[in-house]
Amino acid sequence: MSNPTPLTKGVHHVGLTVANLNLSRSFFVDTLGYQQLGEVPDYPAVFLSDGHTMITLWQAKDPANTLPFDRHNQIGLHHLALAVDGPDSLNQLHHQLENHDDVEIEFAPESLGGGPAQHMMCIIPGGIRIEFIAAK
Repeated sequence: MSNPTPLTKGVHHVGLTVANLNLSRSFFVDTLGYQQLGEVPDYPAVFLSDGHTMITLWQAKDPANTLPFDRHNQIGLHHLALAVDGPDSLNQLHHQLENHDDVEIEFAPESLGGGPAQHMMCIIPGGIRIEFIAAK
């Protein structure tokens, strides 16, 4: 039985477990300009937002024994895709991330599916795979 009206209303937040909470928080706040909305030091977790999307970062319990993400063999979040203003912003971000010691660029800005949109992919501090997309 199908329901013609979706029961959900979009993404409220995305929760990510990271190997190093401080490095990951710094990336979102200092590099991407997110605001920290709050934190739970005992958990430990931080709550961040760019004004459109809220992201919760949790510290992995035993970072020394975490496994790096393997998109071919792990169930769950494949990557997080974040929008940027346009191709110029994407190129500027790419240049900034190239000089960031803790970021691994998977591929530089390129056409997305042969269309006018462009995207790039990287792995940020804490081990999360992020795609940045310029739709215009």
